[in-house]
Amino acid sequence: MKPLRVAQLGCGVVGTEVVRLLNEQAADLAARVGTPLELVGIAVRRPDRVREGVDRALLTTDAEALVTRDDVDIVIEVIGGIEPARSLILAAMKTGKSVITANKALLAEDGATLFAAAREYSVDLYYEASVAGAIPLLRPLRESLVGDHVHRVLGIVNGTTNYILDQMDTQGAGFNEALEEAQALGYAEADPTADVEGFDAAAKAAILAQLAFHTPVTAADVHREGITEVTSADVAGAKEMDSVVKLLAICERVPEENGRNGRGVSVRVYPAMIPRSHPLASVREAYNAVFVEAESAGSLMFYGAGAGGAPTASAVLGDLVAVARNVVAGTTGPVEVTYAELPVLPMGETTTRYYIQLDVADQPGVLAGVAEEFARHGVSIKAVRQEGMGEDAQLVVVTHRAPDAALSATVEGLRAFPMVRQVASVMRVEGDE
Repeated sequence: MKPLRVAQLGCGVVGTEVVRLLNEQAADLAARVGTPLELVGIAVRRPDRVREGVDRALLTTDAEALVTRDDVDIVIEVIGGIEPARSLILAAMKTGKSVITANKALLAEDGATLFAAAREYSVDLYYEASVAGAIPLLRPLRESLVGDHVHRVLGIVNGTTNYILDQMDTQGAGFNEALEEAQALGYAEADPTADVEGFDAAAKAAILAQLAFHTPVTAADVHREGITEVTSADVAGAKEMDSVVKLLAICERVPEENGRNGRGVSVRVYPAMIPRSHPLASVREAYNAVFVEAESAGSLMFYGAGAGGAPTASAVLGDLVAVARNVVAGTTGPVEVTYAELPVLPMGETTTRYYIQLDVADQPGVLAGVAEEFARHGVSIKAVRQEGMGEDAQLVVVTHRAPDAALSATVEGLRAFPMVRQVASVMRVEGDE
């Protein structure tokens, strides 16, 4: 058979690794696909830049001309961002090319447009590399579990923040110190905003929720909190509870009181305490791990390297083989459908638990007054610990599950309580109730 011709958009860290793997594994890839794969062009902005192992004759600055060439069969997009990536992908699809992308930001913002184009032009859109690097996560959701009923997806999907929080827990580092170390090791960018403020994790959560619940979810729908406000006191408080702080992405179907399909979905990203006995607590350094809870399959855990050039390129190559096989067979793979159309519920309606640490006056009636504030908002207390400190005391309260709006209102009420000197720490608790 004649070779399948591949065009690539972008040649940064991931793109260079994709080229290397295509060259090094050419014979194996041809055997797996049933025909050779030939890289015929790479669109870049700076063709004069040195790229080790990349044939400069393949480089071009005219990305649109490359993706619309008549002799190109498949397009790989690894440039990232919204534009020009979206326009180039749509142009490729319109001219009959299947597309592999690692672009989580685009999929989370406007995946619906890309999925609709894939259906309209009868081409593939594969994107395993957009979430959790080399971990095979999206394809099981998209294909293996398509006959099941997924209830919840819970996990650590950002390696940078996991490394920072791990250093704060195991080494006693402060946030800034841990961030500087992450940057020195290449885990964090010079501008770490996308990671530490939760934007990266929120985009991934939107993609996971859309696949798991067959309903449209964008990054704007995701409640997002980063880790910049996590303090050493928060980490120490978690240790006292035999817990650890992790930035979690949580996607869950919120059921009706009577009914199976649910009244909506909740999608959120925030730092939370989880018990050290929970498998996610043992995920160290820059690794990722995700739990999927399904009705028939039960609990499944996916673990591995969630970022980096080589792991992400591995996921791209896996998609490339799948798409190439479809091209050889004259067919296409599954295209996402959002038939469920479930609403994304606001954070205030989501039930969770709070850990609250208060600095209070050490005098009679304080505990009763604090308990009354919780009762006023319908929040049940699970555990209380009080420790005297001279004329003051430290009061730690852990709640049962309650709507987040009620929990938040309770905290605001405590801030105004005369005998509360300071609300020293507030953090959600997940994983043990």
